[in-house]
Amino acid sequence: MPIEVTMPQMGESIFEGTITRWLKKPGDAIEKDEPLFEISTDKVDAEIPSPVSGIVRETRFPEGATVQVNSVVAVIGDVSEAAGAPSVAASPELQAAAELQPGAESATRTPAGEETPAQTKDAPTRAEEEGARHVRYSPLVRRMAKDNNIDLDQLGGTGPERRVTKEDVLRYLEQREAAAARPTVSAVPETPAPETRAPARKAVSVPAAPPATSAPPAAPVPGELVPLTKMRAIIAQRMAQSAQTAPHVHTVFRVDMTRIVQLREREKAKFEQRNGVKLTYMPFIAVAAALTLRKFPIVNASLEGDSIRYHQNINLGIAVALEWGLIVPVIKQAEERNFLGVARSIADLAERARGKRLKPDEISGSTFTLTNSGIFGEEFGTPIINQPDSAILAIGGLRKDPVVLTDEHGNDSIAIRSIQHFCLGFDHRIIDGADAGRFMNEFKKTLENWNQEID
Repeated sequence: MPIEVTMPQMGESIFEGTITRWLKKPGDAIEKDEPLFEISTDKVDAEIPSPVSGIVRETRFPEGATVQVNSVVAVIGDVSEAAGAPSVAASPELQAAAELQPGAESATRTPAGEETPAQTKDAPTRAEEEGARHVRYSPLVRRMAKDNNIDLDQLGGTGPERRVTKEDVLRYLEQREAAAARPTVSAVPETPAPETRAPARKAVSVPAAPPATSAPPAAPVPGELVPLTKMRAIIAQRMAQSAQTAPHVHTVFRVDMTRIVQLREREKAKFEQRNGVKLTYMPFIAVAAALTLRKFPIVNASLEGDSIRYHQNINLGIAVALEWGLIVPVIKQAEERNFLGVARSIADLAERARGKRLKPDEISGSTFTLTNSGIFGEEFGTPIINQPDSAILAIGGLRKDPVVLTDEHGNDSIAIRSIQHFCLGFDHRIIDGADAGRFMNEFKKTLENWNQEID
């Protein structure tokens, strides 16, 4: 019986979504929970999985179409329907799957219920054995693996039930190319390694490859007019709205991170071994921000008409740069989490943001935002507030600088210290410069005199 797939409602205030890409075409086989299409809304970009296993019979809207929620966008039929469907036999993906699964050709051409000479009730066919072994790999992924000589059984997947997706294969190919082109690389932001996501699977060994990052989009042709993507259009709208709504003021503080740098260097290997998550600088900053926001609730507040909303909880937005734009996942009730809880939340949200697996409520409801522009090498940035927050903290680059130190006797000396600049952007309608200055001074003291447990 055919199953209709509808446009999901990705949040209470979401009434439509844009189909950005079909991951399957009519005639393609699809497994339950395997991604069927990608959508973009004003809240999130996401992959929408198939509710059942079967054959894609039709897709009712083209890529780029904006569709009302609950509208039927595709129809999936039983696998048995493939026997009489010309589109199935002509599908490149199914042909590729047949090439990678010896014996599968006869299975796809034999009508349902009819046994081949090699098939009995007691002995499964070779196609069934191969299909069971590759159940978490789509035909397209298997074809890509064959074309690029990749052993999928060694590749840690990020899809449902650790299924290897097309993005996983592309990411691995980027790593392999980078390893060949750049035997020595500079440090880049750390991301969870495949073995921490899927301990039961062996990670691919890529000598000197940098952590997985998204490749920049292809350069446009000079003179070409390229329409905005749905996400880019939303970002443009919100940034202009924020700049027009809130009078922005910025203040920059210079923080000595030497104590934290030394602590991280000493503990990072043991921390990852114990907890299965890398020890980065972001949890230190996030925890320090949450501790400071509890002392200065006005910085965690929002303006609502002629009133100020003092939020009960501290919901930290963590800006994540994506290949196709920017998204801000939110750590809800950050004030109730310990250091390890914050570290795990940051790693999990960032990974799922890049894999388009965030839920709508995970990217809404922030009360204060952190944005790490320093990973691109800048000293500091002057960020635009993420509405309806009233403040945003930009994290600058971490570098070693000569610093004049004064001892208890008033003697000065020069020392090499690890210095980082932090810039607070705030809405001057409700936050005065004195409030911002006091907040940043306390934040600076928390980091420079770190005394929090990290486990």
